[in-house]
Amino acid sequence: MWRPMTAADLPAVNDIAAAVHPSFPEDAAVFAERLALFPQGCHVLVRDGAVTGYVLSHPWHGGDPPALNSLLQRLPPAPETYYIHDLALLPAAQRGGFGVAVVRLLIEQARRMGFASMSLVAVNESEDFWQRQGFRTAGASTQAKLQSYGADARLMTLTLR
Repeated sequence: MWRPMTAADLPAVNDIAAAVHPSFPEDAAVFAERLALFPQGCHVLVRDGAVTGYVLSHPWHGGDPPALNSLLQRLPPAPETYYIHDLALLPAAQRGGFGVAVVRLLIEQARRMGFASMSLVAVNESEDFWQRQGFRTAGASTQAKLQSYGADARLMTLTLR
């Protein structure tokens, strides 16, 4: 079951990130800052009493994803997109439809907030998963920020209106 993330969940979130994204390490401060800046966009998956997944999301600039492992300092005053920073599930939670469920939750949240689009950077060969959720590759990007996510990173967007 997905529920809102709390500060008490951050150690588990850090452990999951290290296990699921070993090639994309982020400091604990990144997760803590996202939770502090936009708690309504941070959720954890709890199964059998243990946190087995998380998602971090927040309003952001269209076409300009934050660099990997970077602090935002603040959210933009006039955001253009609802950005999914990270969705990570431990292997035992990857086949239960949990990823699809939380993406639907975020899509509804973005619509309620009036966003016309969502965006994310797909890594770890996750492009197919995101395409099944309706996201499309935004095209080749030469931004240094996107390159910080690795050679296979793809900026993807979903039109909500």
